[in-house]
Amino acid sequence: MDTAYLLDWANLLLRWAHVITAIAWIGSSFYFVFLDSSLTKPEDPELVKKGVDGELWAVHGGGFYHPQKYLVAPRQMPENLHWFYWEAYSTWLTGFGLFTVLYLFNAGTFLVDKSVYDWSAGAAIGASLGFLVVCWGVYDIICRVFGRRKNGDLIVGACIFAFVVLASWLACQLFAGRAAFLLVGAMLATTMSANVFFWIIPGQRKVVAQLKAGQPVDPVHGWRAKQRSVHNTYFTLPVLIAMLSNHYGWLYAGKHNWLVLVLLMLAGALIRHSFVARHKAGVQGRRAPWEHAVIGTVLVLGVAIWLAPPPSSAGAIAAAGKPVNFAEVKSVIEQRCVLCHNAQLQNKGVALHTPELLKQHAQAVYQQAVVLKLMPMNNATQITEDERALVKRWFEAGAPAN
Repeated sequence: MDTAYLLDWANLLLRWAHVITAIAWIGSSFYFVFLDSSLTKPEDPELVKKGVDGELWAVHGGGFYHPQKYLVAPRQMPENLHWFYWEAYSTWLTGFGLFTVLYLFNAGTFLVDKSVYDWSAGAAIGASLGFLVVCWGVYDIICRVFGRRKNGDLIVGACIFAFVVLASWLACQLFAGRAAFLLVGAMLATTMSANVFFWIIPGQRKVVAQLKAGQPVDPVHGWRAKQRSVHNTYFTLPVLIAMLSNHYGWLYAGKHNWLVLVLLMLAGALIRHSFVARHKAGVQGRRAPWEHAVIGTVLVLGVAIWLAPPPSSAGAIAAAGKPVNFAEVKSVIEQRCVLCHNAQLQNKGVALHTPELLKQHAQAVYQQAVVLKLMPMNNATQITEDERALVKRWFEAGAPAN
């Protein structure tokens, strides 16, 4: 069976599993951040006596729920204790598998854009893996050094933001734009999973061990876990926009693509902060700080205006009124697309070397080359905007093949 076909199936199944596990992880993360921010001090003396520090009454699915949080840990360890970690591990494992199948196995096509940086596929693979490792190391050092200082949260936040900006710029100087955006998202996602693996779960295991041994519970484990969990929730929306961006070529194809990525991730973090702060404000009876979400939304709108295509030139307007010459369209496709879509090489099962095949795949050509601007990959064949406009006119005229 064809290897490319098998890789496509692996891509599909890994992507499916990755989305499912990511939904489970992000959903539980959002819920527990909401829960922590919405708890109120218990009024029942029995709950206070048990060591409960916060409680919440909620209704969902026809039932009432009463979650309670202990200040450090319950006095006695319950027999049935649910651990939240496989959601995080499964998300990272499926994501790395997908990255391997799509990007590492096709590094020469997906990671390397010789117009950006001319290096070998092997070097690009090594550097991409290095990004994942170095990001976690730098982030962890920042948290260790500044996390417990006065105004530590602000210092840590500023340092992390500066590092992410630097990493985004560097990734866009080394890798194809599509890969650079995804790689920045992957390095933040790796940091999130590493937080769970190296800090959150080990800290909770130590608390459980101390309880079972009848020893006093060290509150530092809970503090560290809470710190990393809060960081994870702020990383979530930036990671999602970085991961989704690879479907929209006009986001990463520009000269200042690194700045586009930074602004979109910053917008996501600001919007997420608005919701986190809103939960706390509701409990404390304060005004919800919607200004952060407003600033994030303005940033997104600003990027949209910045990236908007320029008005059509007089020549383009004049050309738009002329009948479409299929010979011109065929010439563009032969120069820019047939190299990878022909009788011998049919990437994604698409061949465009005959008029009949071009008409058959007209909608896919229009979507990929005109609307999304994903093709040609990394614009390796240097298709121009005028040529994309010609394909657009041809498709909108009914994709005539003569």
